[in-house]
Amino acid sequence: MKTKNDRIEMLKMLISSNDLGSQEEVLNALAREGFKVTQATLSRDLKQLKVAKAASMNGKYVYVLPNETMYRRVSSPRLASEMMRMPGFLSINFSGNIGVIRTRPGYASSIAYNIDNGHIEDILGTIAGDDTIFIVVKEGVSQQQLVSKLSCVIQGLTL
Repeated sequence: MKTKNDRIEMLKMLISSNDLGSQEEVLNALAREGFKVTQATLSRDLKQLKVAKAASMNGKYVYVLPNETMYRRVSSPRLASEMMRMPGFLSINFSGNIGVIRTRPGYASSIAYNIDNGHIEDILGTIAGDDTIFIVVKEGVSQQQLVSKLSCVIQGLTL
């Protein structure tokens, strides 16, 4: 059974990777991905995501997510259901006791939430943007130790 969170994530993926100019186009794209929703539900979802319309490169008005510059449009998008199966984590790098985790657009806050709720005592805190997470690590903790502990809460984590 597909949940509201699944639908919202799919909607973000569809809007950020396709030029969708009407609710009918969005409803059809959702239906192709297996989500049958009413126009009223879609309207509430778009409002929740703070979706707006903006002119695309070809002059057509399309739906965009907030901070659209963070969402990179691709010329030949994959199916959104295929993209949903890919982990959001991309990379991790360290400088001293600061870690920088790169994610796919829109994934940083949910991954930071998982880190914060993973009760990893070696992490003092996180700050998440759209596709980047900063983590502050306790002094004396090795990168390898931290990556080992983070791998329990981040799918696909490697150093």
